Amino acid sequence: MKINLLATKITLTPAISQYVEEKMNMLEKFLGDTPVIHFDVELAKTGGDQAKGQVFRVEANLNLPGALLRIEKTETDMYKAIDKVKDHLAAAIVKHREKKRDKKA
Repeated sequence: MKINLLATKITLTPAISQYVEEKMNMLEKFLGDTPVIHFDVELAKTGGDQAKGQVFRVEANLNLPGALLRIEKTETDMYKAIDKVKDHLAAAIVKHREKKRDKKA
């Protein structure tokens, strides 16, 4: 699966790129034979206040035939945000496939 990575206000290291690729490729088992038109993942550092420290935002846009699934999560740990996006995107894919299957029946 081709994933387009975009980094805003952070440096995209090979370790982060590899982690995103690894986690998002786990979604293929939920997609099954559904073709992916476009898959964008944006990693950003938002301006947090002094009490919170650094806050990271991860946004994923998965364009499927007939649907655009968009998930956005913010966390103080980038890797935790990536994991949350993957988990919520997996649930959205399952919901989309069930809805599509119910329409056919």
